[in-house]
Amino acid sequence: MAKNFKTLREKMSPESRDRSRALAAKYRAEMPLDELREAREMTQVLLARILKVNQAAVSKMERRTDMYVSTLKELIRAMGGDLKIIATFPEGTVEINQFQNVKKAEQKPTSSSAQRAAAGAVGVRS
Repeated sequence: MAKNFKTLREKMSPESRDRSRALAAKYRAEMPLDELREAREMTQVLLARILKVNQAAVSKMERRTDMYVSTLKELIRAMGGDLKIIATFPEGTVEINQFQNVKKAEQKPTSSSAQRAAAGAVGVRS
């Protein structure tokens, strides 16, 4: 017979409960895209419908370790979130905001091909 989780938790030492809470908070704070989608109670099929792609494309996106910022942003927005890119330094954190208006940046014409090449050379992708 399955035991009630509350009963099991009550039997844990206070230290074990604290460790358990900290571990649960860590798992909520960081997770892969597929687990995030599941936590949002979405299927790949539903997410594919929102993104106007097929289910296989969602599966591939979830398994990728490298993707465009714009792709990740679309995926997060389709799940109801907003993507923020944060750089962490010993002195503190900084939100990188140049990706805020990806669509606007794509539509702006650059003044020269040298500027386009320079942007590509430093890996600025949307």
